[in-house]
Amino acid sequence: MTLSSRPWRYARGRTKLVTVLAAFAIFAGFMAPREAHAQKKVQFGTLAPKQSIWGTVFQVWEKAVNKKSDGKLELIFHYNGSQGDEGAMVGKIKAGQLDGGAVTAVGLSKYYKPVLAMQMPGVLNTWGKVDKAIASVGGEFSDGLKKEGAYNLGWGFVGMAHIFSKGGAVASPTDLKKRKPYQWRDDIISPVFYQVVGATPVLLNVPEVLPNLKTGAIDVINSPALAVEALQWSGHVTHVSKEITGPGIGALIMNNSKLEDLPGDLRTIMKDTGAIAAKALTEKIKAEDTAAYDRMSKKMTVFELDKSYTGIFQKVRERLGQGTFKPELVQKIEAAGK
Repeated sequence: MTLSSRPWRYARGRTKLVTVLAAFAIFAGFMAPREAHAQKKVQFGTLAPKQSIWGTVFQVWEKAVNKKSDGKLELIFHYNGSQGDEGAMVGKIKAGQLDGGAVTAVGLSKYYKPVLAMQMPGVLNTWGKVDKAIASVGGEFSDGLKKEGAYNLGWGFVGMAHIFSKGGAVASPTDLKKRKPYQWRDDIISPVFYQVVGATPVLLNVPEVLPNLKTGAIDVINSPALAVEALQWSGHVTHVSKEITGPGIGALIMNNSKLEDLPGDLRTIMKDTGAIAAKALTEKIKAEDTAAYDRMSKKMTVFELDKSYTGIFQKVRERLGQGTFKPELVQKIEAAGK
């Protein structure tokens, strides 16, 4: 991702990382690994900046893999979208040019579209509901990903999405129709939402958002607060919704063939440490995303979404259940959100 190298500072939370990653310390040892020539190198891509919370966890994971394998296996992360937006990154994973990646539901949908159903609006607005949905359909999704060529090392989250705007609130759908909202090119839910609202979105890839925010080409973003901070969008928005519109879902995935090509002991290390990384990241994100929203809401104007959005969200889910997703999947997600 084309981003500034400016460090991403947290008002709080850095010191808590040691506790969250205690399990990693067992593997990594936080010491220089024994000198050894890596038998295998595993290349991962991510949109996350290296100095974000995601990057911090991934760097510890790199150390853990090196330490646990006695230097025989080297995990290398490519940060800041340097391997392209998620569509391009997943294409490289499928082609074997990358071994794996930390991707959002948008990237996962390139393998198995139903994963994106977790991000339908107006349903999963607490972490408890997200956990319930993962328990209900997560196994099915992992099986679907594996069948299409991607092994799910562990689920990860981006945060809980709010509507951010520049220059005024978008409290009602009518307000939104007058604005220039950002839509991720590869997303399949946002187009339905904006069709129902009657708004005209601006289609961009993630690296294109910041410059377009600066110029005013877009002025509305639906995103988790933690991502808005990490990607340096926060300085260009002035209002934020009180309500959560839905979760940002993701996972650590690896090309099936690349994983199977690893010797048995190294394959086990990738699976074990990957699961720990995903768990550590998930728990950290839950806390840090809430903290990020608290920080931003103190600096911005907070507005409440008009109740008419509830009907909009319902209509979006109904349309998605008429072809994009199976009706029974929509029902399962909605059941988890009650």
